[in-house]
Amino acid sequence: MTESDVGRGRLKVFLGAAPGVGKTYRMLDEAHRRALRGIDVVAAIVECHQRPLTEERLEGLEVLPHVSRFHHGAEFGELDVDALLRRRPQVALVDELAHTNVPGGRHSKRWQDIEEILAAGIDVVTTVNIQHLESLNDVVERITDVPQQETIPDEVVRRADQIELVDMPAEALRRRMAHGNIYVPEKIDAALSNYFRPGNLTALRELALLWVAGRVDEALQKYRSEHGIGRVWETRERVVVALTGGAEGETLIRRAARIADRSAGGDLLAVHIVRSDGLTGGASSASLARQRALVESLGGSYHSVVGDDVATALTEFAHAENATQLVLGTSRRRRPERLLTGRGIGETIVELSQDIDVHMVTHERAGGGRLLPSRRRTLPTVRLIAGPVSGLFLPVALTFVLDNTRGSLNLTSEALLFLVVVVGVACVGGVVSALVASVTASLLLNYWFIPPIREFTIAEPNNVLALSVFAIVAATVAAIVDRSLRLSRRAARATAEAETLSSLAGSIVRGDQAIPALLERTRETFSMTSAELISQPATDDDAIHVPVGPDAHLVLRGRTLPASELRVLTAFTAHVAAALERARLAEAAAEVEPVRAADRMRTALLAAVSHDLRTPLAAGWAAISSLRSTEVEFSEEDRGELLATAEESMARLNRLVDNLLDMSRLQAGALTLNLRATTLDEVLPAALDSLPCDPSTVEVRISEGVPAVLADPPLLERIIANLVGNAVRYTPPDRPVVITTSALADRVEFRIIDRGPGLPATDRERAFVPFQRLGDTDNTTGVGLGLALARGLAEAMGGSLAPEDTPGGGLTMALSLPAVARDFS
Repeated sequence: MTESDVGRGRLKVFLGAAPGVGKTYRMLDEAHRRALRGIDVVAAIVECHQRPLTEERLEGLEVLPHVSRFHHGAEFGELDVDALLRRRPQVALVDELAHTNVPGGRHSKRWQDIEEILAAGIDVVTTVNIQHLESLNDVVERITDVPQQETIPDEVVRRADQIELVDMPAEALRRRMAHGNIYVPEKIDAALSNYFRPGNLTALRELALLWVAGRVDEALQKYRSEHGIGRVWETRERVVVALTGGAEGETLIRRAARIADRSAGGDLLAVHIVRSDGLTGGASSASLARQRALVESLGGSYHSVVGDDVATALTEFAHAENATQLVLGTSRRRRPERLLTGRGIGETIVELSQDIDVHMVTHERAGGGRLLPSRRRTLPTVRLIAGPVSGLFLPVALTFVLDNTRGSLNLTSEALLFLVVVVGVACVGGVVSALVASVTASLLLNYWFIPPIREFTIAEPNNVLALSVFAIVAATVAAIVDRSLRLSRRAARATAEAETLSSLAGSIVRGDQAIPALLERTRETFSMTSAELISQPATDDDAIHVPVGPDAHLVLRGRTLPASELRVLTAFTAHVAAALERARLAEAAAEVEPVRAADRMRTALLAAVSHDLRTPLAAGWAAISSLRSTEVEFSEEDRGELLATAEESMARLNRLVDNLLDMSRLQAGALTLNLRATTLDEVLPAALDSLPCDPSTVEVRISEGVPAVLADPPLLERIIANLVGNAVRYTPPDRPVVITTSALADRVEFRIIDRGPGLPATDRERAFVPFQRLGDTDNTTGVGLGLALARGLAEAMGGSLAPEDTPGGGLTMALSLPAVARDFS
């Protein structure tokens, strides 16, 4: 059976906040339950870490033999992928998803092994800790002060079919540690006082809970979208606050934040509707910018949505986000204006909200009128109805009044009054209503007031002219009103588009220009259900397809966009195309960067060695030439001194050439590592002997029980020599350089402590740049490669090198390397 004949296996991940919470034990429980149901389960690799309870739970399961890999004297048991694929169980237990494989296998990471197993149709159950997720790596390091060397892309865990959180309170986990259920006794005290501090464990637990909650929310939203579920599911409070850009916005935001805070894990979402119908409502870009900053400072998110109808767009957004509460400000319109224009947006939203709770919040601007005059592009429904009705009714009413006062006004005054009515109707109902009013008024004026009365005939030519002028003036007024509305419509549309694009530009300036962020921005702006980039046009006829490049298409799904919104979408598409082009250019630049770096290194190397190689060569050459000379007879003491000078010069030259060669290999990625179990006693004597200093200037303090490290002995010797040599150079003669060792979790830390002037925090990273001599203008001391080479070699062996302040003054170099005995799950 080939791989194409089977489906992909399913992945289940047990996620923990810290080592020892019981991930492996829960995985074994799962295996026993499946085995009882008749499922073929194999323990491909399970790390028990000498924990009796875990080893006991492993009993009764088929255990796949490990493949042994020898790495320069040390033997490691690794997952045998080939044997597992030949065995083809239904379910495989593969512990420690983030594990780094010993060199010699097909893949460098265990999660890559699991991908191959899943592709073969085998289900996998695995474990991982929250600190190994790539996106949280720096956060965990800031919390625990322990760098995590083994990380895994978040997407690998996100793609899992099931993620189960293994949770345990901090104090319960510390009790497990104190009882010896996690680490061996000699490591318990160090662990409890460092990584397993209550604050650390509580923070890690919160990270794990929030990360899993986010994945659950994603799964819920996906399910609702796939099943077309529009009604609100109140799984947690999601409060949407509507912003107009007015001064009341900050009041609404704070009220919405308080509502969200009443429920643990509540979300705050602020939304501004970019109105395509021209109702700007006095929106101020500066106010919106301040309100966005306030929302984000309160832990919320800001959204901008385009909508023809504000109430509809707002409720559609709230339902799409599964909102449970909607916060609005009460109307700023005065009572007479409300009577004239009818029902407002708030009342409409209440009707459309369905099962979303709507909060109408009063504020100091309520009923005080708009901040700026509203420019209407279209008329509300009430005016569209009232206009034609008034065009028929008002001329009739005026006719009744004038008929009862007949004889008090002449024909000119009566015509002017009818003209006032036409103008009034035009202001209320627009051009159609004005034309209705002008026709009605012309007929009534002719029938009731122009002789012969009560006939649609005109006896005098002068009255024909008067009636014609009246009709022309009425039509002209209607045309002017219509033109004014159209110009207002265009100006308001341009304002709305400019506001939307300004918001998009602000996002880009703030650094939200990544393609996924732009796609999400596009989706929410146009109230779509999805937005994605594909290489080929989709066959979905209901989707909107927009080309954004020679081999990319933007696909939007959710609703049909009117032509007015398609114009704004074109601008968004241009930004997406620009982001794609930037990504392509970044990839091209990344390919060129190694070449540029090599050129910079070559230039710096030539500049540095032009002097630094000459010094030891000149000294050695002078000493040897003097010894070979027959013109001067040297005493034995002089000969010994010259030989010592020559030997010291050649030793310096040898160290310099070795450093240059190793740095070149590091830069080229051609450094060969021979990693094996290495102790400090094995490399420290040789490292100190290679230094031209008195051994009494170095004090060594090695802690008991420190395990061996996985390192290349000659390279580790070089690292220590460079660090100690640098420390001796800057430490006062009466103060020794101190070397200490300690074990922490799965790492061993070496500290080289000096009592020199130290380094300012701003210069610390520069100290690791090749050919840098901070505070040292004497070029006879080397080319400035020592620290750069030490860090490069440490990182090549899976370690790290970082500077720290020495208490009381000075600089401490902290070298961290992986321990051979791995006890950190």
